[in-house]
Amino acid sequence: MQQQALDPVSLDKYAMLAGELNVTRVTGRLVGVAGQVLEAEMPRAVVGSLVRIETNSGNRLLAEVVGFRESKAILAPLGDINTVPQRALVTSEPTPLSVKVGPKILGRVLNGLGEPIDGLGPIEAEALYPVNQVPADPLHRQGIHEPFFTGVRAIDGVHPIGKGQRIGLFAGSGVGKSTLMSMIVKKSAADVVVCALVGERNREVRDFVKDTMGEEGMAKSVVVAATSDNPAMIRVKASFVATAIAEYFRDQGLNVVLLLDSVTRLAMAQREIGLSAGEPPSERGYTPSCFAIMPKIMERAGAGITGTITAMYTVLVTGDDMNEPIADTARGILDGHMVLSRKLAHNGHYPAIDILQSISRLRGDIAEREHVDAAIDLCRAWSTYLDAKDLIDVGAYVPGSNPDIDWAIGMHKPIETFLKQRGDEPVSWEDTLAKVKALMGGGPPPPTMGAVSTPGPAVPAQPAAPADDANDAMDWNW
Repeated sequence: MQQQALDPVSLDKYAMLAGELNVTRVTGRLVGVAGQVLEAEMPRAVVGSLVRIETNSGNRLLAEVVGFRESKAILAPLGDINTVPQRALVTSEPTPLSVKVGPKILGRVLNGLGEPIDGLGPIEAEALYPVNQVPADPLHRQGIHEPFFTGVRAIDGVHPIGKGQRIGLFAGSGVGKSTLMSMIVKKSAADVVVCALVGERNREVRDFVKDTMGEEGMAKSVVVAATSDNPAMIRVKASFVATAIAEYFRDQGLNVVLLLDSVTRLAMAQREIGLSAGEPPSERGYTPSCFAIMPKIMERAGAGITGTITAMYTVLVTGDDMNEPIADTARGILDGHMVLSRKLAHNGHYPAIDILQSISRLRGDIAEREHVDAAIDLCRAWSTYLDAKDLIDVGAYVPGSNPDIDWAIGMHKPIETFLKQRGDEPVSWEDTLAKVKALMGGGPPPPTMGAVSTPGPAVPAQPAAPADDANDAMDWNW
C-alpha cells in the first residue's frame, strides 16, 4: 500500500502541539507526615505541581508540592489526611488546579477549591480558569481615571477610589468590617462581586451569606469560603480561586469587585505551611513565604485590557496595631487604605472610618479639582477640631482666639453628620459629591497676619498629633 506523504507544515503544527502537552506523570510513595505536610519519595517532582494520593477510603487526596527536604518532596494536602496509609501511591497530575467559571456561577457558594457547597447542584461552567496565574503585564493595563461608586459617603466623599484600584480595609475585630463590606456589595456600581472568606468561623459564613449579603447582594455575587477548620492549603487556595473567578468576569469586560477577608488569616495559613516545610520564622513568627504570597495575590487584581477588578483586602490588625508586619506589607503593595477605628465604633460612629489615617493614592487622578479641595478642607477641619478638643472640653478655649479653631468648631457637627451613615440609607454619587461641595463650599478662614485681638487671654495653638498616636487623638465625645 502506498503511503501518503505528510505536509511539512502539518508536521510542524503537530510537533508544536505535542511539545505543549505535559503527559509525563511522576509517581512515588508516601514515606512520612511532618505536622501539616506530607513527605514522599518522588523523583523529578516539581514545586507547585499537583499530585493525587491513594487513601484507604478509596478516594484520592489532592496535594501540592511545596518544597523539598533532602531527597523527599514536601506535599501540602488539599483535604483530610486521616485515611492516608503509609507508603501510599502518589501520582502527579498532568494539569494544574483550575476552577469552573461561567455566568451561572453567580449566586453560588463555593469551597476553597471552587466546588459548590450550597446544595444547588453542580456548576454549569463554560470554561476552566487556572487558579495560579501570572499578573498581567503592567504596560498592557488600562489607566485608572474613572471613579468607582462604593455607596459609602466617608469613602466616596473624602477618599474616592477608582475602578481597578486596590484598597486595604484595616480593622481590629468587632469594629463593623462586615457591615462595611455589606454596604459596598449592595450599594456599589459593580457588575459582579466576588467574596473570599478565608479562615472564618462556620457560623460567620452562614450569617454573611444569609444576613449580610442577602438575596439582593447574592444575585450578583460569588462567595468562596474556606473556614478555619479546613487544611491550611485550602485556606490559601481559596484566595487564588476567588481571584481567578474575578479575572474571568474581568475578561468579559465587566467591572468586578473582589473582597478578600482576610489577608491576615491568609498569611497565617501560609505560615502553617511554611513552618511545617522547614522555613525559618521571621517577624512575629511569619515565614518569608507569607510576605511573598501577598503580591502574588494582590497584583493580579486591577484594571485589565477591557474590564476591571476593584479589589478590597481586609487586614485584621492584631491588638489594633496598624504597624504590625502584615498590615505594613499590605500598605506598601496597595493603592490606598481605609482604617476603621475602635474608638469611633465604641461611640456609635458607623461606618467607623478614620478619615485622618485613611488615604486613597489615586484621589487626585479620579476626582475633579473642586471635589479634592473640598475633601482636603474637610480633613483639615476635622483635624483642627481634634487638636483643640481637650481645651474645648475643659473650657480653656476662648471663642475668637483662633479663627481656624472657631471654623473647625462650627464645622464639627455638619461633618459628623455627613460621615455617619446607616446601612439602609439611600445614597448616590451625585448626591455625595453635591453634599461635600456644599458642606465645604466656604472653605477655611483666610490666614491672619499678627495676633488676633480678642477679649480674654490668648490660647496657643496645640501641636498636631503624631501619626503613630492618631488613635489617642480619637477619643471623641459624640
